[in-house]
Amino acid sequence: MCLAVPGKIVSISGEDLERQARVDFGGVVKEVNLAYVPEAKVDDYVMVHVGFAISVVDEEEAEKVFGYLKEMGELGELAEPKPDTGAKQ
Repeated sequence: MCLAVPGKIVSISGEDLERQARVDFGGVVKEVNLAYVPEAKVDDYVMVHVGFAISVVDEEEAEKVFGYLKEMGELGELAEPKPDTGAKQ
């Protein structure tokens, strides 16, 4: 099943179609392309599918979706936040 996962933007770099964000998914930070959501900004929540943010959502919606995915067991590596080892992600 293909699902979009909510995450919070912690930083943004680049411009236009090359705009990238570091997005926090409950403790796991990944690089995400923001080409489809040019309005997204730091501290926004976005729905991410295959490395692309596809929509901006509010915090309540993000938490609700994350909870549903956790209940269904669809979070994979995002289900358990990794301990902070001090290494940059």
